[in-house]
Amino acid sequence: MKIRNYKWLLLLLAGIVSGCSNDDDNGTGIEEPVEYTSGSADFSHYVAIGNSLTAGYTDGALFRAGQQNSIPNILASRFALAGGGEFTQPLVSDNIGGLLLGGNVITQPRLFFNGATPERVSSAPGTEITNVQAGPFNNLGIPGAKSYHLMAPGYGSVAGVPQGTANPYFARFASSPGTTVLEDALSQDPTFFSLWIGNNDVLLYATAGGAGVNREGDYDPSSYGMNDITDPMIFEQVYTGIVTALTANGAQGVVANIPNVLNVPYFNTVSYKPLSPANESFGPMIPTLNATFAGLNQVFAALGVPERSFVFSETEASAVIIKDESLPDLSQQITGAMQMANVDPATAGLFGLLYGQARQATEDDLLVLPSSSVIGQLNTDAFQMLVNMQVPEATAGQLAINGVTFPLEDEYVLLPSEQQDVLEATTAFNEVIEAVAQQFDLAFVDVNALLDEVAESGVDFDEYTLNARLVFGNAFSLDGIHPTARGGAYLANKFLEAINETYGSNLPPVKAADYTTMYPSSM
Repeated sequence: MKIRNYKWLLLLLAGIVSGCSNDDDNGTGIEEPVEYTSGSADFSHYVAIGNSLTAGYTDGALFRAGQQNSIPNILASRFALAGGGEFTQPLVSDNIGGLLLGGNVITQPRLFFNGATPERVSSAPGTEITNVQAGPFNNLGIPGAKSYHLMAPGYGSVAGVPQGTANPYFARFASSPGTTVLEDALSQDPTFFSLWIGNNDVLLYATAGGAGVNREGDYDPSSYGMNDITDPMIFEQVYTGIVTALTANGAQGVVANIPNVLNVPYFNTVSYKPLSPANESFGPMIPTLNATFAGLNQVFAALGVPERSFVFSETEASAVIIKDESLPDLSQQITGAMQMANVDPATAGLFGLLYGQARQATEDDLLVLPSSSVIGQLNTDAFQMLVNMQVPEATAGQLAINGVTFPLEDEYVLLPSEQQDVLEATTAFNEVIEAVAQQFDLAFVDVNALLDEVAESGVDFDEYTLNARLVFGNAFSLDGIHPTARGGAYLANKFLEAINETYGSNLPPVKAADYTTMYPSSM
């Protein structure tokens, strides 16, 4: 009886297993391998063009592990499943990061998290740019490149690096000193390309705190500074020219637009109100500071601008003092009013000089990430300036504290008017990118929308969540701008989705767990 029941149970289980089989395993319980196809695309010779986001730059540097986890390298690993060929990258010498020119450090090593804050690896860079690598290389991501740099002859000249006319990252592997990035791409006769360019055309202005020029209406890129915003018409001309050249021989590709850089941790980590009364270095100074600024605040009120007053709270965090170059300069009025109030001419002139365009920050101002290391610190340049003006050293030291007595300078604060410049340029560039993608029937990735979602609500990536917090948000690396390896993998999957939809391929996504969020101090 027991034997018969046992046989019946085996037959029942066999029926259950058989009933659960599907077309993929043909009833064997073993899944058959998926046959991947490129659809109408040809991945046999893939070339990636762009800036640091293409190169694999992360944690404030270009280093081997970051390059190996670059978005194009991830894409190439999937392309290889459907006819893709070898994908070569101009790998740097080590995982330290940073570059040397003639033995001198010209870019810094990477960041790592020390358990409290990000800090630089202490080892010296080992990549010398004069040791030019022989290509060609499929990954032509050039950190720091703007759109028009891709078509600039001499951008890869080692001799031009000290003069600022060439890019050190491109100089180390350009096919010749006079070539262009686009020429090096076209010389490989690509069948498929990715193009993600334009971020630096607006980002560098933003990261410099708006210490640049919005070049809208200026059609001469040769006059542009590194931190200037590119004119939208120049961007359209250049971008269209690049895509026209890349597709001239029938190549297909994928393009991505520009994220709203104001949402990245670089602009959302340092509070505009970082001055805590609980801070032992700041709290005891508050009564003296408020007494010192009381007369100045009366002048502001008399001049009809009481909103410029400086007041530090003894119970809650206070805003830093900043220089706002968009304000009318009241230096002379402050000096005159204080002299009328019987303040000695030297002190009145000093207050006019320091606070003519100053105010306390508001929630509408964005403090850049590097400001965290200077707020509350002695500004040595300001101190020396005051000493040179015959101000006693003790007084000069008191008046040269960044964000407390000396207004935080332009490079550390992105004002609302400057934020508007950034947003308008980003919108204009993205309209061009999407229109060109449609014109040339290319796959299009709306990175702007994707990273807005990361910043606003966070996104799920397999069993993980990505958000825009610095260090622990998983999406952005320690520099607050570039993605982590896992953040890059998330974006790479979105590129793959766009490619599959456009060209009918069935390339599989990568897994979040295969990509880290932080690299150790040594590796």
